[in-house]
Amino acid sequence: MPLTEILFGALVILLAAAVYISRRNLNYWQQRGIPCDPPHFIFGNLKDVPKKISIAEVFRNIYKRYLGTGPFCGFYFLQKPSVLALSPEFTKRVLIKDFNNFVDRGFYSNEKDDPLTGHLFFLDGQKWRNLRNKLSPTFTAGQMRFMLPTVLAVADQLVDTLDSNLQKSDIIEIKEMLARFTTDVIGSCAFGIECNSLKNPDAIFRQMGRRLLTEERHSKFVRNLINALPGVARMLHMRIIKDEYTDFFMKIVRESVDYRAKNNVQRKDFLNILIELNKNAASDNSKGLSVEEMAAQVFVFFLAGFETSSTTLSFMLYELALNLNIQQRLRAEIMDALEKHNNEVTYECVNSMPYMKQVIAETLRKYPIVPQLQRVALSEYVVPEHPKYVIDKGTLIFIPVMAMYHNPEIYPEPEKFNPERFSPEEMQARDSINWLPFGDGPRNCIGLRFGQMQMRVALIYLLRNFEISTCHLTEIPLKLARELSLTNSKNGIQLKLQRTAAN
Repeated sequence: MPLTEILFGALVILLAAAVYISRRNLNYWQQRGIPCDPPHFIFGNLKDVPKKISIAEVFRNIYKRYLGTGPFCGFYFLQKPSVLALSPEFTKRVLIKDFNNFVDRGFYSNEKDDPLTGHLFFLDGQKWRNLRNKLSPTFTAGQMRFMLPTVLAVADQLVDTLDSNLQKSDIIEIKEMLARFTTDVIGSCAFGIECNSLKNPDAIFRQMGRRLLTEERHSKFVRNLINALPGVARMLHMRIIKDEYTDFFMKIVRESVDYRAKNNVQRKDFLNILIELNKNAASDNSKGLSVEEMAAQVFVFFLAGFETSSTTLSFMLYELALNLNIQQRLRAEIMDALEKHNNEVTYECVNSMPYMKQVIAETLRKYPIVPQLQRVALSEYVVPEHPKYVIDKGTLIFIPVMAMYHNPEIYPEPEKFNPERFSPEEMQARDSINWLPFGDGPRNCIGLRFGQMQMRVALIYLLRNFEISTCHLTEIPLKLARELSLTNSKNGIQLKLQRTAAN
């Protein structure tokens, strides 16, 4: 038989197998009688992402369509049958009650070929458990007290930079300014390095921060394929982080660790905590962290720490500019708290303002930076009291956080900015699982204390020194970017600042 006929026959068999597997996958939920949207042959339920719609909007639309039909509905992540949570009880089971079956996030990590992916957010299974246990002591209230002076020093620089800019124009692109502030905070608190982003917008750490969020190694489609088939991607030794980013962070961490060891340098930063962990491990004859593992944790601390806080702060200032009565009430609380603490920004002062906590919580509700949570089933799971709702081993589960936050049955008038939703009375009347800015259960965000501290300090310094309002360049209503995985404004946020009367 000619070679061409053999090749042609093999090709036909492969195509037939691909069509069969595809049709089987794309009929998965229909055959089980679980509600779902009809999928696209290739893209599943992601056909219009991100050209016409963001993935958060896709989840939101499907959530609204099938809410009340059961604990979850079907969803096709490309051709991979997945689950979209609909009920608070099911969400609670995934994150808390039956956590041991849903401990993994299912993101792609490949520490061998792509060392910076070996961080706490991406790792699964026993690797995650071991690392979480090692890192948990690094974000205690005591460690936050040690880092607070560093955050305050950068906040002083933020005020100086704004004063300097106001001499040229009272209109500030606040999103970029706050990204420079949080970059400097994270640079100091993670590496012990002065990034100087506030003084120099083109400082290397700020450049890296911008590029990490906008320049990926692969297209969105390829990245989704990698996440849908992580085992195959590992077999192919695929990497998702650009080599230049890996080289940059590995070099910074390696040089810092070597310098501190040779010169016996001690600093109140995250890297020093990781170094101390290694010393303790050596004395206990247990395994410490390699330089690659330390670099991965510092990398994710940098990336998550500067972007999530700066974006949340920019949304918050936007809402305070639109709602001057809320701004005035928050400023009054800040000034009162400072007076009670002798005009000193102490750790107790930072944590003493209940209305500030409500304003931050409402911002995180209206603009959830992580619009959905992701988990994967480790074994087959039958939803209690719903025998038809069976989740196979390896199935992805998505919890549509933004959709929940904009459900009027949970949060009436969801588009309205209303911090009273988070008064003690309102919170007591609402199931806590309906607010998940830092996740919940054993795999909640390990850095939530640091993120809260960073945002509260920024608010104290900004509102005691400046009045914030809209201007002719302020985009109302604000448009959100479709292309990014995290919630972000599409066109930046322009606001007017002027010194408060007391200053």
